[in-house]
Amino acid sequence: MLLVIDVGNTQTVIGVFEKTQLKHMWRVATSKVDTSDELRMKVRPLLFMEGVDTSEVDGAAIASVVPALTSAWCQALERLIGVEPVVCNAAAAGNLFETDFDYPNEIGADRIADAVAAKVLYGAPVIVVDFGTATNLEVINREGRFVGGIIAPGLETSAKALFSHATKLPAIELADPGSAIGKNTVHAMQSGIVYGEADRVDGFVTRVFDELGYTAPVVATGGLATTMAPLCHTVTTTTPELTLEGLRLVYEASQA
Repeated sequence: MLLVIDVGNTQTVIGVFEKTQLKHMWRVATSKVDTSDELRMKVRPLLFMEGVDTSEVDGAAIASVVPALTSAWCQALERLIGVEPVVCNAAAAGNLFETDFDYPNEIGADRIADAVAAKVLYGAPVIVVDFGTATNLEVINREGRFVGGIIAPGLETSAKALFSHATKLPAIELADPGSAIGKNTVHAMQSGIVYGEADRVDGFVTRVFDELGYTAPVVATGGLATTMAPLCHTVTTTTPELTLEGLRLVYEASQA
């Protein structure tokens, strides 16, 4: 079995693959001060609940955008399963990740994993929209090369900024209000935040299409993908486990 860890700024997604099948997936809050011992204490009960013994896990891969946690996770996994994990980056992805990006070493591990998985699963060209702490767009052209993308504040990040700067506005659930014209303060805020994000993503995608000179499938992923994808006219499919799939592929490439 393969254990994969996607360490984000807000959430950490943990998955277990049996060959190519994702058997289990969990989302836990990211704590940037966790030690390797604390991380082991988080993972072991999750595996135990699903009847997975650590002796069954013979490989691991990590995508981390939190540098302070990358080494802690590596130490935790080495002690937990007895193997050194593969850390996702452009070099580790090898031929799976061809790019025209100016500085490949600056590309986030989650963006690399998303691009790898999208190309393998959906072909090229393809665009990924990752709804997380940031809303990221990854662009793979007809030749299968990662040509760049967009990084913007995420839905929850934008909402928190509004709540903190407008003291009379309450914190709200980020849900589809059902209509653009809000009949009360909560619905008006939901319209502005949720529909605003959907329209912003559609605008980003349209600009990308214009620059490419052709359209492409658009794959939504990330913690808010199931909420946002139905509201975006340009999104064609939703794959919440896309980053984990990319980690599996990068791991397999590193073992070849």
